[in-house]
Amino acid sequence: MMNYKGYTGRVEFDDESKIFHGEVLDTKDVITFQGRTVDEIEQAFHDSVDDYLDFQLLIED
Repeated sequence: MMNYKGYTGRVEFDDESKIFHGEVLDTKDVITFQGRTVDEIEQAFHDSVDDYLDFQLLIED
């Protein structure tokens, strides 16, 4: 599990495609992310949460 700005991400590794893929939990939307290394998956998780929060601000206006 990963945590960032109060959001939790679950990550799994796909042996066949050799890629990490994850999902942000406990949101009303489906938010996924992927990466080939631990650093990439962590950055992708942060970017996905940041994008989600930016989008939430847009729809509130």
